[in-house]
Amino acid sequence: MAQAGMDIAVIGAGLGGLAAAAALLQQGHRVRVYEQSAQLAEVGAGIQMSANAMKVLDRLGLRRVLEPVAVRPLAFEFRRFDSGEMLHRLPLGEAHEQRHGAPYFQLHRADLHGALQQAVAALDAGALVLGARATALDETADGVRVGFDDGNEVHAELVVGADGIRSVVRSHVLADLGADRPRFTGQVAWRLTVPTERIPPALRTDLVSTIWCGPRNHAVTYYLRAGELLNFVGCVERGWEEESWTARRPWHELDADYPGWHPMVRAVVEHADREECYRWALNNREPSLRWSSARVTLLGDAVHATLPYMAQGAAMAIEDAAVLARALALPGPLAERLRRYEAHRAPRAARVVRESTEMGELYHIVDADEMRKAFVARDIARSRNEWLYPYEPWQAPL
Repeated sequence: MAQAGMDIAVIGAGLGGLAAAAALLQQGHRVRVYEQSAQLAEVGAGIQMSANAMKVLDRLGLRRVLEPVAVRPLAFEFRRFDSGEMLHRLPLGEAHEQRHGAPYFQLHRADLHGALQQAVAALDAGALVLGARATALDETADGVRVGFDDGNEVHAELVVGADGIRSVVRSHVLADLGADRPRFTGQVAWRLTVPTERIPPALRTDLVSTIWCGPRNHAVTYYLRAGELLNFVGCVERGWEEESWTARRPWHELDADYPGWHPMVRAVVEHADREECYRWALNNREPSLRWSSARVTLLGDAVHATLPYMAQGAAMAIEDAAVLARALALPGPLAERLRRYEAHRAPRAARVVRESTEMGELYHIVDADEMRKAFVARDIARSRNEWLYPYEPWQAPL
């Protein structure tokens, strides 16, 4: 027998929180999303949605919204940082869609975030509550009280923690395990976008996502907004610094991180807006196999923060949203349904965290011959086509 709709509080209105809200509203639950920011504004950065995540967005009715601004890349190309030598190629485009049942989209993060906001608002115009910073949870057998920094509180039958790497909800779920802080990885990431028209045509890549692999450093370039923007992410090994996505850094520091790199990379650096270069510290945690208590559960970075080296961080949160909605529709006590959700999701998310870390090591090998051999041994295309992209969030057995 189908479960009756519950009163659910989602903490955090990022991509995972909004996807969860939309999926849960579709299932007939009463949902409120509490976001600490007074305004919702996503950073200017790119994001990649492979077939496994696009299947969730399809069910939420977002493919038609996103298609006009999406780029469908032809491939991932892994190239040596200076010579441009091809190290490995993973076909995408039509081959990806035919093999896995959904397209591969490259999107501006703000476009995806906006589309998810609209999907939630269409289902319940009052679902999103801004300026609500959750500070404490009090869980009983009958429900959960969520306290906010302004003194207000709400009661819910279920709380979903989608509040990121410094999650308050995670602290509640894993309270008995002691201190559980994010760990700095020793790497930082540059991010910026450049209008494609600024790049000389001879120095533009094809319609591909290119990973330029170099000594203790790599850069990723790909197109956004129907090809109008070129997205750049540069991941460098260096000491700790501020982790904020909105921390500007001097252009000359970006320039100094990429001397002697391929002319296509240099063209992006040289045509960047000097005042719009951002760099943040990359943190992660050991993935937890515990995601839930009796009435509180987690998704996304709150439970499986990962390095961005497989382009799957947001995709995993969106998968979580679909599987959580499915698990809540199962019969039985709530705690058992949450247990089945975490038992299904935790091993897959942990594998992504682990392999993303391994990709960072692969991309940063210093010796060129050693890097070539490592790419052959890894066979990224085979691996991702066999286990990552074919996943069916709406159908996988729970």
